[in-house]
Amino acid sequence: MVDDHAAGPGAGQVAVITGASSGIGAATARALTAQGYRVALLARRVDRLEQLATELGSGTLAIAADVTDRDALLAAADRVQRELGGADVLVNNAGVMLLGPFGSEQREEARRMVEVNLLGAMTATEVFLPQLRQGGGDLVNISSVAGRTARAGNAAYAATKWGMNGWSEALRQELQPDIRVTVIEPGAVATELTDHITDPSTKQNTEQFYAQLAITAEDVADVIAFAVTRPRRMTLNEILIRPTAQPG
Repeated sequence: MVDDHAAGPGAGQVAVITGASSGIGAATARALTAQGYRVALLARRVDRLEQLATELGSGTLAIAADVTDRDALLAAADRVQRELGGADVLVNNAGVMLLGPFGSEQREEARRMVEVNLLGAMTATEVFLPQLRQGGGDLVNISSVAGRTARAGNAAYAATKWGMNGWSEALRQELQPDIRVTVIEPGAVATELTDHITDPSTKQNTEQFYAQLAITAEDVADVIAFAVTRPRRMTLNEILIRPTAQPG
């Protein structure tokens, strides 16, 4: 079933977005819907997903799925195939940013970041890859400026994003020309990421930094929509997006 959204470059195509309940994920769902895509929204917070699906209208699926749960992702992929005909775009957006000094106190948070940010993206890609191969698709991996510049206090987070960048480049070479791979590296973006930082000093400093210069989730979503709607003959493989005032 093709939705009757205004026709655009993505008319009739299907985008799957992880971490779609808020922030960049939700903004990307809105941006791609505006381009004519039907979207499958994946996240743990199903109440938020259902609200967003209602806003976006017909052709939108809200699917409760944690990217660390492969069985949940397999069930989501099956539903996307059955109800929407398969995915043309996968946006690996689910992630957590639990910044803080490295040490035993952050052991569980470091593990959580690896499981969600890196292994979650790998698992979602593995599960949806057959659908992306069907007619040539787009894989969009949301990394970070932290995947280029490591700093004191973001060791584990940077490790996941450097890993995301290396994995994305290897996939680009492996999957071309059938699947285009784009890695997006935002700097400070006003989302809920900072809400979950548990180290008090790090949380305060990060929130103050973001308050001064952060761009919006919609800014990043617009870039994602632009990238996936380019002619198939070209790919925007790596896009670094910093707030104009962000020094590094």
